[in-house]
Amino acid sequence: MEKSGLDSFNSIKRIFEVHHKQIINYFMNRSTNASAEYFDAKIKNFRRSLRGVVDIDFFLIRLIKILV
Repeated sequence: MEKSGLDSFNSIKRIFEVHHKQIINYFMNRSTNASAEYFDAKIKNFRRSLRGVVDIDFFLIRLIKILV
């Protein structure tokens, strides 16, 4: 594969080299970080809708109500 000169094979090889522990963990335990990604996406979407908010207390109260 290394001598093939194809960049796509080399990039896939690098992905496996860097993330092999997470890949093996998924297949052995079926665990992912999907819930953390979902939580992060909700916060980012909420922040995007409240651009320019200056009242931090209001922001945190609204954030808690959305996430609960």
